[in-house]
Amino acid sequence: MQSLLSDYLPLVVFIGVAAFIAIALMIAPFIVAYKQPDPEKLSAYECGFNAFDDARMKFDVRFYLVSILFIIFDLEVAFLFPWAISFHEVGLFGFWSMMLFLGVLTIGFAYEWNKGALEWD
Repeated sequence: MQSLLSDYLPLVVFIGVAAFIAIALMIAPFIVAYKQPDPEKLSAYECGFNAFDDARMKFDVRFYLVSILFIIFDLEVAFLFPWAISFHEVGLFGFWSMMLFLGVLTIGFAYEWNKGALEWD
């Protein structure tokens, strides 16, 4: 039993240190943060409309198109990193599979560009 405890002691210490750092980083902003918000800080930030309006109000569909564009590039990066690391093992089939995937993403990007999702008036 003593051997088992000594084997897991570094893991328990690591989890304890990680929990202490996580709790400290969650509490620190409440202690050191500047607590006097101005009207600029309370204004609409990135979403383009006031945050405290009616939840059922209509807003521009371009917000959805920008989010689709983000998903296109996010998926591309999420699949390109593992593919690039295992490039030598996937062979010719893996290469053309990725080219097909990138082609589909390029078509989606061209469609969004053609619809004017990147044009803000």
